[in-house]
Amino acid sequence: MKFKCSQQTLAKALNTVSKAVSTRTTLPILKGILIEAKADGTLILTASDLEISIQKKIAAEVYQEGSVVVISKLFGDIIRKLPNEDISIEETEDNSILIKTNSSEFTVMSLPVDEFPKIGEKESDVRPLVFNREIFKDMVRKTSFAASIDESKGILVGILTEINEDSVNMVSLDGFRLALAKENMTSAEESKFIISAKIMNEISKIVSDDDSDSDINIFLGAKKAVFNIGNTEVVLRLMEGEFIKYRDIIPTDGTIKVIVGKEILLESIERASLLAKEGKNNLIKMTIRNDLLTVTSRSEEGNVREEIVMEKTGDDLEIGFNSKFVIDVLKVIDDEEISMIFKTGTSPCVVRPVEGDAYEYLILPVRIPTM
Repeated sequence: MKFKCSQQTLAKALNTVSKAVSTRTTLPILKGILIEAKADGTLILTASDLEISIQKKIAAEVYQEGSVVVISKLFGDIIRKLPNEDISIEETEDNSILIKTNSSEFTVMSLPVDEFPKIGEKESDVRPLVFNREIFKDMVRKTSFAASIDESKGILVGILTEINEDSVNMVSLDGFRLALAKENMTSAEESKFIISAKIMNEISKIVSDDDSDSDINIFLGAKKAVFNIGNTEVVLRLMEGEFIKYRDIIPTDGTIKVIVGKEILLESIERASLLAKEGKNNLIKMTIRNDLLTVTSRSEEGNVREEIVMEKTGDDLEIGFNSKFVIDVLKVIDDEEISMIFKTGTSPCVVRPVEGDAYEYLILPVRIPTM
C-alpha cells in the first residue's frame, strides 16, 4: 500500500472516525483505524467499537492498493502535528507504516488487518429515511440532555425518534425531566427507533464537521441503522426494548399558565443557582403571584431574590425546582418567550412555546423546605 494525500484532509477524517475508537477495551485491534487505499483514488478510513462503526471516504493519490490497521491515538497525533502539506504513507515489508513529509519521517507499527471487525452492509431493500441535517442537529440538541447518563437505566439512556407521515418527534427522559421536540417532515412510511443519546450526539458532531450540505439518509434494519452523511457512513446498533409511553406522563390538566421572557428567566435562575449549588439539591423556589415571578434561593452562605415581570392566568403558586433541570431546558429553547403550565406545587411543570407545538418539556418539582 502506498498513497499521498493532504495533511488537513487526512487529519479531519481521522478526527471523524476516531469517535468510534474504543477507549475501554482489552482488544488491541479496537484501538486501531483501518485504512484502505483503492485504485480509483479513494482512501477509506474505518473505526469500530462493535457498538458503532464510522467509515469516511477521502480523495488521495493511490500508487499501490492495500489496507493496513494503525493505532488510532499514535497515528492521529502524528498526522495532526505534521505541517500543512502533502503526506506520503506506505506499508513496509516488516509490517510497519512509513509516514513522510518534506522534512519529517516516522515509522510506526501496524496491527493485523484480518483481526479488524467486519462492518455490516445496509440491507439493500430498505428505503432511506431522509432527514434535513439542520433539523436533525437541532432536535438532538433539544432532547439529548434529558436522557439518563446511568447505563443501568436501560432504555432511558436513549432518544426515541418517531417518524410519522407529516412530522417527526424526538423524545428523551431520565425520571426527573422529559424533553420532546417536534418538526414538520413528510415521510413515505412511519417508523420509530431508539439510539443512545451519547451516539446521537456523536452523529450530530459528524454532521457539523461534514463539508457537504446534503441531507442525512438513514437506513433502518431490524437491529441496526446506517447513517449516510456526505462521504461518511455510520453503522450502529439500535437499542432494543419498549420506550416509556411518554404521552401518558405529560399532564394536560394544568390550571396555572405563565408567559415569561426566556432569557431573563434563564439569567435569573443562573444567578440564583450560584447559592443553590451550596445547598443539597440545587434548590430554587419560584413564587408566582399577581404579575411577578420571584426566584429565591437560600443556603448557609447567603440568599438571593430575583423578580421578573410575567403574564399569569390562574391562581398564585409556590414551587421548588432543581435549578439545573430548569437551566438545561431554557438553554436549548430559542424563543424569546415561553409558557409554563402548573397545577400544584407538587405537580410537574410543563414548558411549551407560546404558539405552536415545536417542543414540550416536563420538569418534576422538588419539595420546598422552610426557606
